[in-house]
Amino acid sequence: MAVEPAAQAEPSFESGLRLQTEALLRADPYRMACLMAARDLALPDWALGAGFVRNLIWDHLHHKAEPTPLNDLDLVYLDSQDMEGTRESAHEAWLSARLSGRWQVRNQARMHQRQHVAPFDSSEQALGHWVELPTCVGVRLLPDGQLLWLAPFGLASCWSLEVLPNPRCRQPRSVFDERVANKGWQRLWPLLQIPAPQ
Repeated sequence: MAVEPAAQAEPSFESGLRLQTEALLRADPYRMACLMAARDLALPDWALGAGFVRNLIWDHLHHKAEPTPLNDLDLVYLDSQDMEGTRESAHEAWLSARLSGRWQVRNQARMHQRQHVAPFDSSEQALGHWVELPTCVGVRLLPDGQLLWLAPFGLASCWSLEVLPNPRCRQPRSVFDERVANKGWQRLWPLLQIPAPQ
């Protein structure tokens, strides 16, 4: 039986991880430019997530001199007025014209269908159903320059280098195993601890 991970680490510990992660993020000019572009697009309840934060931490813990290239830039948002996601490609085109990168923009108002759960109330709730725990994190740049973290499980799973399946994710365990194998994470970050396929 899967054990639900704690919603957050101890407050002081989690605060320390957020400060460390923020320092890494602010020292990365490309990621900051991505956040500024996404902020200018101003989608409702948006965040840059998945590898945008996760890979940054993993690179740091592996002492990489150069950041690992991002396969894509996962921008999530929640817009109940566009349940079919018809505007996603237009958003991607706008961002690509503004800043180079493979932008992947997804309206989380429709993503509950993959999980066979009730519609999500927020992008953070949607992030909490992604496949791997270290992937369930996003960040938003606020108008005043502050960072807002969307991290339903906190940042500890990213910093632990342990890659575990998310028990809230309703997709089969084989999806986790296939994603881990296909993405080649242990080749890129050999210190990662990943359970054997089931």
